[in-house]
Amino acid sequence: MRPAGVAVALAVLSACTSTTTVTTSTAGSDGLPARAGTEPGDAQRRAQVRLELAGLYLARGQASTALDEVNVAIAAKPDLAEAYSLRGLIHASLGEAQLADADFERALKLNPRDGNTMHNHGWFLCQQGRYDEGNAQFERALAQPQYREITRTLLAQGVCQARAGQWAQADRTLSRCYELDPTNPVAAYNLSEVLLRRGELVRARYYVQRINAQPDQTSAQSLWLAARIERRLGNVDAVQAYGRQLQERFPQSTETLQFERGRFDD
Repeated sequence: MRPAGVAVALAVLSACTSTTTVTTSTAGSDGLPARAGTEPGDAQRRAQVRLELAGLYLARGQASTALDEVNVAIAAKPDLAEAYSLRGLIHASLGEAQLADADFERALKLNPRDGNTMHNHGWFLCQQGRYDEGNAQFERALAQPQYREITRTLLAQGVCQARAGQWAQADRTLSRCYELDPTNPVAAYNLSEVLLRRGELVRARYYVQRINAQPDQTSAQSLWLAARIERRLGNVDAVQAYGRQLQERFPQSTETLQFERGRFDD
């Protein structure tokens, strides 16, 4: 059976690394603010501009260029915690685990109460298979009085616990996430997947049905999950109905191929 959390990557990894507005007036050919030209003389402002650029480049998948920009920010303001946090994300995206870990640690030394960095570090550790350390960082983030991204961190924590095979803990964490944000289809999907793994089929059906009841939220993954649950419940007609939806709506998907091959337990 497929591990829980397959639909979660984008939601978990979206991080508020910088909220600075770039006010440079000249745009480059790539549509981003120009990297060259006159920059503000104040070190803090100069670093923030470069940090904003780094975040934009990383969002575009241009990690190497983002790394160049964040290094300029750090050179201008070596004590800027959020720059090290962003550089940690960049190094992680480049597969440079030791450098990423060091950057997250540096960011937290500079700002020990930064919940966003704790969240990002926790997700990085989870991806490295360091589940207990990742869980500790999520707990630290959730304990910060001013931290507002509670559901985002609960979702990441629940997925991490599922990856570690900690199904009971994942159930509790994702249930809390869903209670706080019942309209979030990613939370509902991952909770349903965990409940399927725990054998709590009626509960699992409830959450995935909430997703599939909304046409704009329904996906090949959610239909396939529903089919797998119904098969475990012994509802052959429902399994076939979900299979037909897969074939009609997502004929080229991996999930449709799995259905057609009868690979319900992969």
